[in-house]
Amino acid sequence: MAIEDVVARLWPGSDIDISPIAAGLTNKNFRVEVDDRPFFVRLPGSSTDLLAVDRANELHNTRAAAEAGVGPKVVAHDPESGALVLDWIDGRTMSNEGFAERGTPVRIAEVLRRLHSGPPFRDDFNMFRLTEYYLSVVDARSIRIPDGYHDELPKVAFIEAALTAHPLPTVPCHNDLLAENYLDDGSKLWIVDYEYSGNNDPTFELGNTAQELGFDAARQEELCAAYFGEATPALLARMRLQMVMSDVGWTLWAAIQAAISSIDYDFWGWAEERWGRASTAFQRDDFDDLLAEAVGG
Repeated sequence: MAIEDVVARLWPGSDIDISPIAAGLTNKNFRVEVDDRPFFVRLPGSSTDLLAVDRANELHNTRAAAEAGVGPKVVAHDPESGALVLDWIDGRTMSNEGFAERGTPVRIAEVLRRLHSGPPFRDDFNMFRLTEYYLSVVDARSIRIPDGYHDELPKVAFIEAALTAHPLPTVPCHNDLLAENYLDDGSKLWIVDYEYSGNNDPTFELGNTAQELGFDAARQEELCAAYFGEATPALLARMRLQMVMSDVGWTLWAAIQAAISSIDYDFWGWAEERWGRASTAFQRDDFDDLLAEAVGG
């Protein structure tokens, strides 16, 4: 459904101004001014069920994140089109360069603790199970994935065994924390886009965002200590194994997108980049040490 039709139904008779937002790799996003009041409007992309996006779960969790004071308030939802209307947040969309500034791991830890202590999300999120689902989609549709992917799956099983030896309590997590899913209003960070949100191990959240933001070992340790109060070898090992799992899962997401998406973006290049990091991590001399540290902790 066209954005013009959606806003006409949501705000009949109002003075409307629509501006596309050049962001997002799955959906179409707009700034919509209604009688001079701005809103963010998201129209869902097509075939997102193949990417394991549950829109009812997303809506529930977006409202929960707003209640936690981390995400923008849900103003309206149009079931027919799937359009989601959110309060407009005045702030800069963050970037990896922005997160290279001093002190940002502490700010990230602060907003994540607020989210994680907020209302529980509807569903759980588990990257191991999501990876299995993505592999079923890949196999059913004969979708190309990076060379060597299946060869490393036994090591994925080793990671799951290590992380479940002493599992952490799950908390409401975003699970897809690229820099662009953070907004900075000048005083605090906000988190947007809850398509993959679900209750999860908090070290996945930390590992995922550290990987996406390109944090080196020192900044990984700073983020871990800011969140947990300390950066023990066991917590750092969990976080670093989750960094690998983040790339393992999102590699398949990108490969599927390369096959089905109409968005003009190099999804295959993204898949290869993430798999390059993951496959390198599997071959590192300290991979077995990370498994041992996680189990020992």
